[in-house]
Amino acid sequence: MKKIKYCISIILLLIIFTGYKGLAQQFVYTPINPNFGGSSFNGAWMLAEAQVENNKTAPGSVNSYNPYGANTLQNFQQSLNQQVLSQLSQKIITSAFGESALTKGHYQLGNYLIDINPSSDGLHVNIQDNSNGSQTTIVVPYY
Repeated sequence: MKKIKYCISIILLLIIFTGYKGLAQQFVYTPINPNFGGSSFNGAWMLAEAQVENNKTAPGSVNSYNPYGANTLQNFQQSLNQQVLSQLSQKIITSAFGESALTKGHYQLGNYLIDINPSSDGLHVNIQDNSNGSQTTIVVPYY
């Protein structure tokens, strides 16, 4: 009698467990990152989360305390140097097309030493930056 009860209980357990197998679902993974197949609407959210978590800043970057950079005097000097070089490039271009001529000579503008020498192959402009020792030579051919 005990064997019959034992066999019936095992059969009932097998029927119950096989019945639950029919109710099981398949697990499907959906990525969140749009780079790996996730929804493209998640991109802005992920970028915002990454920027909030980022606590590192590049050296010399613009921060909230000083919106103009780490050193305003250094920025002013860079701006002034860019304006000087821009004016020089405008004069070189007008000289190349014959509207006005650059005069031969040696000029010092801030940290820059500028030598202008005409030669047979064109106008040689040598620019030397005294702050870091770099030097550039520009040859503007005659037309």
